[in-house]
Amino acid sequence: MRNWRAVLIAAVAIPASIIATFTLMRGMDFSLNNMTLLALTLAVGIVIDDAIIVLENIVRFMEEKGEDRKNAAIKATQEIGLAVMATTLSLVIIFLPIAFMSGYARKYVNSFGWTMAMAILVSLLVAFTLTPMMSSRLLKVSEKEKKAHASGVFHWIEQTYLKLLQWSLIHRWVIILICVATFFSTFALYHLVGRDWIPSDDQSELISSFTLSEGTALSKTTERASEIAERVVALPEVAFVQSLTHGPTNHAHLFIGLVPRSERKRSHEQLATEVRGILSGYRNMVSNVRLPSVFGGETYFPIGAVIRGPELNKLADLSKQVAGLMMKYPDLVDVNPSLNLNTPELQVKVDRQRSADIGVRMTDISDAVRLFYSGEDEITRFKEGSEQYPVIMQLLPEQRDNPDVLAQMMVPSSKLGQVRLENVASIVRGAGPATLWRYNREFEVTVYANVASGYPLDLAAAHTIQSIKEIGLPAGYSYRFTGQVKVLEETTWNLLLAMLLASIFMYMVLAAQFESFSYPFIIMLTLPLSIPFALFSLWITGRALSLWSALGMFLLLGIVKKNGILQVDYTNRLRAGGMPARDAILEANRVRLRPILMTTLSIVAGLIPVAIGIGAGSEQRASIAVTIIGGQTLCLLLTLLVVPVAYSYLAEFESLPWATMARRVFGRVRGSASNSSAD
Repeated sequence: MRNWRAVLIAAVAIPASIIATFTLMRGMDFSLNNMTLLALTLAVGIVIDDAIIVLENIVRFMEEKGEDRKNAAIKATQEIGLAVMATTLSLVIIFLPIAFMSGYARKYVNSFGWTMAMAILVSLLVAFTLTPMMSSRLLKVSEKEKKAHASGVFHWIEQTYLKLLQWSLIHRWVIILICVATFFSTFALYHLVGRDWIPSDDQSELISSFTLSEGTALSKTTERASEIAERVVALPEVAFVQSLTHGPTNHAHLFIGLVPRSERKRSHEQLATEVRGILSGYRNMVSNVRLPSVFGGETYFPIGAVIRGPELNKLADLSKQVAGLMMKYPDLVDVNPSLNLNTPELQVKVDRQRSADIGVRMTDISDAVRLFYSGEDEITRFKEGSEQYPVIMQLLPEQRDNPDVLAQMMVPSSKLGQVRLENVASIVRGAGPATLWRYNREFEVTVYANVASGYPLDLAAAHTIQSIKEIGLPAGYSYRFTGQVKVLEETTWNLLLAMLLASIFMYMVLAAQFESFSYPFIIMLTLPLSIPFALFSLWITGRALSLWSALGMFLLLGIVKKNGILQVDYTNRLRAGGMPARDAILEANRVRLRPILMTTLSIVAGLIPVAIGIGAGSEQRASIAVTIIGGQTLCLLLTLLVVPVAYSYLAEFESLPWATMARRVFGRVRGSASNSSAD
C-alpha cells in the first residue's frame, strides 16, 4: 500500500495476537515447548491476514470512494466483516480434528492445534477492534499514493490478471482441463514423494554397535572396538567416540559425538553412511549405525518386522531368508534378524521318567542350574558395621564351561534327599538362542533394518513386505510391524480421518456464513488443487510426506480457501446491488486481487525463516514451511482463475428457468412450514 502508517497498523496485529495467546495458553496449562513455539512461529504470518484484509478495505474506501478515515473504518469493516469471519472460523475449525487426534501423534499435535486455533481467534478480535480503531486515528492517504496505485507495478499486475481472467471466462473448458490434470497429478506425486513418520533431527550424535562371532573373548571385542573408534574419530566431522562393552562378550557399542551442525558440511545421515563404510570392511562381524530416535531405546530400528510361529527352528530359517532378500534393496541397510541359534550352551536333557521315580521335580532342576549359572539370585546379605551387602553365588567361568562340574551338581529329591544331576539328566554341548521371545504362546523373531539416506520409510516397509511375501510364510505363521512403521500407518489413517472431518466442518461453517450450499462448494474447489503443488514442493526439495508436512497440508487447506471466500463474498455483494454476473465477477476479482496478494506475501514472508532451517530441530520445522510456501505460491494463479470460472457456471445454472422453478417450489415448502409453525 506504500503507506508507512498502514504498515504500522497491520504490524501491531502480530504482537497483539501472539501476546494475548499466552494468556489462553496459560489457561490450557501449556508450556513454551517445541510444538507450541512452532505454532506461534507459524501463526506470525497468519494472524496478520485478517488485519491486512480489513486495513486494505479501509484504504480502498478512502482512495476510491473518498471517505474520511473514520467513516471508512466503519463502513469498510462492516462490508468485509462476513468474509473475514468466514475465513477465520473455517481456518480455526480445521484444528479441531487435529487437537482431538488419537494415537502416538497426539502428544505432538494436541498442543500445536490448540495454540494455532487460539492465536487465530485472537487475530479475528484484533482485526475487528484494534485495526479499525487505529485506522480511524492514524491512517492517511495522500494524492501521491492514489496516483501510484493507479499507475504503478500493481496496476500492471491488475491489468494483466484481468486480461487473463477475461480469456479464462471465454475459454472455461481450458481451465477445467487444467484443474482435472492438476488433481490427477496428485497420485503420481504422492508415489514420488513417499511417506515418513518424523524427519530425523540432526542431534550431532550417532549410535553404533557390532557383534563378533560367538565365543569371541572380551579382550578381542574390546580391541576391535578400540580399533574402530580410532578410525571413526579420524573423520573431521567427529568430535569423539566412546566405546563400551556389556552383555555378551562378543558385543560392543560405540557412541559417536559429532561437531555442531554449523561447523560441518555433511549431515548426520551422510556421516552414518560413512561409518557404515568403515564397519563393512571387517569380516565375520554384524554391525549397524543408528540415528537418535524420538522413540528412544538402545536397540531401536525404523524397520522391525516381527514373524511369529509355533516352531523356533523354522522361524530362524524364515528370518534368515527374509533378511537375505531385504539386503538386495538399496533402501534397506543394517539388516539383521534378532534370533541366532549359534550361541554355545550346555543342554540339560532330563529323563522325566527316572526323575519322577526318585522324586526330582523339573522346577528343582531349573532352580539349581539358575542359582549356579545366572549369578542373579541373592542367597544372603553380609553386614559390616552399618552397611549391608547382597551376596550372590555363581560358578567360576572355567567351571561354567565344564559339563562334568554341571553333572556333579546336587539337586533335591523327595525320596533320596539329594542326588547328582547326572543321575536324572544327560549334559551335552550344543548351540541355541541367547534369548527367546514369545507372544500369545508363539515364538517370534524380529528382522531389524535401517532406512538408507534419501529413501522414505514407506518404500522400505513395502520392500520388507515384498521380501516376506516372496518367501511365503507357511500356515500358522504370521508377521506384523513394530516401531515407526506401525505408528506411521496409525498416524496416516488418523490424519486422513482428521482431514475428512475438517473438510466437512469447513463446509458447514461456510454454508452457515453464506446461507448457501453451492457457494461453499465453489470455494472448496481450491482445496484439492493445492495438494499437488504442496507435494511437488516436497519432491523438489527432497522431503517425504511426514507428520510435519501433513500439518502443513492442514494449514494450507485453511489458507488457500481464504482467497475464494474474498472473491465469492464480494461478487455476491455486487450482484445483490444489481450488477450483471460477468461484470460482477470481473470487478470483484479486481478489487480483491490486492488483499489476496498481500496476505499471500505476508504468509510466505513469515514462513521463509522457518523454511531456511536455522538452528537445532530445523529439519522438522522446515517441512511445514516448505509445504505451505510451495502450495500457496504455486497454486495462487490457478485458484485466482478457477473460482471465477466455477462461479460463472453457477450463475448460468441459477439463471435456468427450471432452476428458478425449483427454488420457488422449495421456497413455498419452507414458507408453508414456517406459516404452520406460526399458527
